[in-house]
Parts: sequence; structure tokens; C-alpha cells
Amino acid sequence: MNAHAKPPLDIAAIRGEFPILTREINGRPLVYLDNAASAQKPRAVIDAVSRVYEHSYANVHRGLHTLANEATEAFEGAREKVATFLGASTPDEIVFTRGATEAINLVAAAFGPGLEPGDEILISQMEHHSNIVPWMMLAERTGARVVWTPVTDTGELDTEALSGLISAKTRLIAITHMSNVLGTVNDAAAITKLAHDKGVPVLLDGSQAAVHLPVNVSEIGCDFYAFTGHKLYGPNGAGALYARGDWLDRLPPWQGGGEMIADVHEDRITFADAPHKFEAGTPAIADVIGLGAAIDWVSQFDRMAILAHERALMDRAMTGLADIDGLRLIGTAQDKGAIIAFALDGAHAHDVAQILDRYGVAVRAGHHCAQPLMRRFGVDSTARASFALYNTAEEADAFVEALKKARGFLI
Repeated sequence: MNAHAKPPLDIAAIRGEFPILTREINGRPLVYLDNAASAQKPRAVIDAVSRVYEHSYANVHRGLHTLANEATEAFEGAREKVATFLGASTPDEIVFTRGATEAINLVAAAFGPGLEPGDEILISQMEHHSNIVPWMMLAERTGARVVWTPVTDTGELDTEALSGLISAKTRLIAITHMSNVLGTVNDAAAITKLAHDKGVPVLLDGSQAAVHLPVNVSEIGCDFYAFTGHKLYGPNGAGALYARGDWLDRLPPWQGGGEMIADVHEDRITFADAPHKFEAGTPAIADVIGLGAAIDWVSQFDRMAILAHERALMDRAMTGLADIDGLRLIGTAQDKGAIIAFALDGAHAHDVAQILDRYGVAVRAGHHCAQPLMRRFGVDSTARASFALYNTAEEADAFVEALKKARGFLI
């Protein structure tokens, strides 16, 4: 093994680092397959957050005492970890936010003053509401409009249509890197090149992709990349926005308050340098430090090995699902991430999820904050099983067997 090689995945040992996975639900072992909504937390993250409050909590940046210095060092250390994790060229390209939703809203608010009536924001039918609603709100405020890129029957982005929709009025393309419903992985680098060739900047929603794929924003070339920590085995309330080059210098701040200023007078304000001018107020200090711990934890593993493990679990489950009459898979793109969205004829997704819970299997049910996508496929909701690093082949089998039993109750 060379010096940079990472050891093989030991799933049993990995599971041992997650206290919650020892729980039983309704007398059965917990099978947690709701990872696309939020992942569970390893002991390293739980301890990192606790350690902040127990040992070195203080507000960051402006204090001169020991606790403030320790907290600031850990907080800014997390920024360096995020930059390395995403492949950014400098930590100054990273803005801390509460998550991907806030990151996207930040870009939308900052872009607002530059938009005029008739300008266009190009998105896709597979977007999460967090990458739809901010642009629709922005369009209402400015007179711009949202233009939709269609999705194919297999759940893939229609890239030919995307190319044809880019016009002289297109001001931004905002696309998910990996769909939270379909599992579809979009070719982020190709989309970015297509857009840049026509002079259009690109924002990528990396909420799912940053968890399951190796991401390098410098190689992708995108202008903005948003991700959230709680899906990446980290705490709630902490995420980040990457912005390429001088974007953070060019865009105006979107919230005002402490920390984001350089000088305040009765008749004028000057702002702090980026990224701090976008981080008004006291941040989620312990949660950001916990995000850094989550990145440390997941970075010890080979990302391609994680991807292969998760896809193997998905493939195993999908093989078992093929025997279930009346089951319809939503999203069958090639090389998709480990997400299975499905509808069962004659049964509501909520009922499916509740019966699965009787067998200890936790899945998500509903529209998954993707109502335009649901309508595209002619359903109002689906059930969704989503796999993570700590899931096992036995759990994939347990999901299939529980679903077969559920069908017997419902059909």
C-alpha cells in the first residue's frame, strides 16, 4: 500500500462509530435508509461539538482571551477543511451558511440588484425547492423569469434542451449536481463548460453530491457550489457556499450586522473583506467546528470506495424490488447515486413508509421538496430509500423483505 492509499472499508467498524445505529425500532434493529434527508452522526462529530461547549466555547474573531482564540482557530480551521474538501483554491472562497438553502438564497439575493425585467435564470425540473423557490422569489422582485430545463423519462437532464435554452438573456444557470429524488448525477463539468462558452455563470447544488462523490470545484470550474453539513454526517445548521475567484468581492452582502463590517459611521458603512462580509452576526460556532470534524471523519476513507459500496447496496435492493408487482421506480439513469424513489400501485407513499417503520426500516415519503419533478412523472409523492456509508447488504435485504410484506398489507 502506498503512502497515500486508504484502507479498505470496514463497515462493521464504521457502524460502531454511530451510537444511534444500535437502536431498535418496534422491537427490530434500526435500518436507517433516510440518508438523503439527513445522515446520522459519528462519535467523532458528537464529541467535537460537545468539546466546544465543554472546553473552549466563546464568540469568534474579535476576542483576545484564550477561549476566543481557541474557538476562532477551530472555526477558521473548519473553513480550511471545507476548502480542501471541495478543491477550492483558497479558504477565502468559502462562506459559512446554515446550509445549502441559505447558500443559494445568498447568491440569489446578491444577484438581485444586477437583474432586469426579461433576464432569465435557468434551472431544471429535477431541482429541490431550495434551488427553485429563491429564483422564483427573485424573479417576482426583479421582473426576471425562471426557465425550466426538462428531464427525460429515465430521469436524466436533457442537456441538448439545456444548450438550446441558453440565450442572451440568461444570467445564471442553477442546477443540482445530484438529484435528491432520482439519484441522477449530472455532468457538472460539461454543464459548466457549456455555460461558460456562452458567458453564463453556474451555481451547483451539491447537497447530495458532496456526500457521495469526490468533488473538485476547481476542476469542475463552476462559479458557485452549495452544500450542507447535516447530510455529510455533520451537525444541523452548518453548511457552506464556495464562490470562484472574485465573485465574493463583486457581489454585495445580503445581510447586515456585526462581523461583516469594516467601519460604521452615522453616514456610511464599509464592509469587511470576503468571505466575512457575507457572515453577519454570531455564526453557528460549534456546528461549524463539528462540520470540520465530519469532513475529517469522511476524508479518512476512499471516496470512490464509498461510492462503490453505496451503489452495490442500491443495486442489490433494486434486484430484489424487481420481484414486487406494481412497483414503479422513479429515476433509472445510468451511474446514478444510491437513491431509490418508488411508487406502489394502489398505495400512498405515506402508508408504505409507516408500514416499513413497523419492521424498523426508516424511509422518506412525500414529494421530497421536488413537486415539479413529481408532476413531471405523474405522481404526487413517492417513497424513497437512500443509502449511506454505514448501511449493509443485510439492511438492503431487510428493506426489500419489509416492502414485500408492506405490499401484502396495502394491495
